[in-house]
Amino acid sequence: MGQKGAETRDRLLDATQELVETGGYFGAGLNQVIAASGAPRGSLYFHFPGGKDQLVGESVRRAGDVIGDALGGLADSSPSVEEFVDGLLRHLGDRLQESGWRKGCPVATVALETAATNDPLQEACSEVYTSWEAALRAQLAGRPDADDLAVTILALVEGALLLARAHRSRKPLDSVARRIGALLS
Repeated sequence: MGQKGAETRDRLLDATQELVETGGYFGAGLNQVIAASGAPRGSLYFHFPGGKDQLVGESVRRAGDVIGDALGGLADSSPSVEEFVDGLLRHLGDRLQESGWRKGCPVATVALETAATNDPLQEACSEVYTSWEAALRAQLAGRPDADDLAVTILALVEGALLLARAHRSRKPLDSVARRIGALLS
């Protein structure tokens, strides 16, 4: 694929990610993706012959990688697990607040809307969550409860993002940061 094709593909994924994050799977129609990306309709089907599910699945994975990269950066710069989790919550809270409370977790909405009925999208969501759990688990290395704690922390973060978005407040993120600190001590 040439540079122009790669740029068109990226625009389609960017538009899809934005629409899915702010409006969910069902709020991201293909016509909306085409309009938001400025890409021709034929390009959508050329780059994503599997249609909307392929497009959304790749978008979810791509958004997951962005958060995964942030986790990697935090892992490199955080001297303790507590600081790592605080940094994660601060990063996600900043992202949420800067979006006008529209962008919580880039995976959660798709998971809630489609995981029970759409195997390809369930798999994409599961892959992303599994990678984030692995990043958390790596920070907890050496603890006998690392597996359970990684899942617990991720669940607390996801719940805090949902509540922060619903309340349009960082307070749930701050509360969860304190509770996770207590769990880790």
